[in-house]
Formats: sequence, C-alpha cells, structure tokens
Amino acid sequence: MGKKKVLSEKDLHTLVMPSKNDIFGIAQKMLGYDRVMVKCQDGFVRVCRIRGKMKRRTWIREGDIVLVSPWDFQSEERGEIFWRYTQNQVEDLRRKGVLNIE
Repeated sequence: MGKKKVLSEKDLHTLVMPSKNDIFGIAQKMLGYDRVMVKCQDGFVRVCRIRGKMKRRTWIREGDIVLVSPWDFQSEERGEIFWRYTQNQVEDLRRKGVLNIE
C-alpha cells in the first residue's frame, strides 16, 4: 500500500487526542522556514519546529490550533508541532471540554 493522500480536509474524520506529554497551542507568529511561535495551553510561549513529515503536506497559519510535543530538554522554550486541527475539529474539542484556550 502507499500513503493515503488527503485532497480535502473534509475527508479527515479521525480526531487526534493529546497524550500525556502533548499540549494544545495557538500559532502566534511564523518565524520562517519551519519555525512557529506557539502560545501553549500551559502558559508558556514556545518556538516550535514543524515536523518534517508534516512540513510539505499541511500549511499552518497564524491563529491555527496545533498539537505540540515539548522537547525533553528546554521543555519550556522549545517543542515540535505534529498536528494541526481543522475548524470542525476545534469545535468538537471545545464541545467535549478538552480545549480551553482562546
């Protein structure tokens, strides 16, 4: 088999939930190449790197809700973005009470 190609975000039905180390965040500022400044749910502002597998497939804009995995070292300053939620997914997360950031 090959990788499933997603032509439209409407085709995404699975909702990725955060594990114990993952944090929701809002993309605040694009810093260039694969770096984004993200305000995380735990109150820290991190400079996050867009994961390589995601870099060319998903476009992240300011104001998008993303899932961040903080690095083991510099966990309060750096992290890695590995998922971006669509508007419908954000509404579902808010309805379930999982997402509480503005």
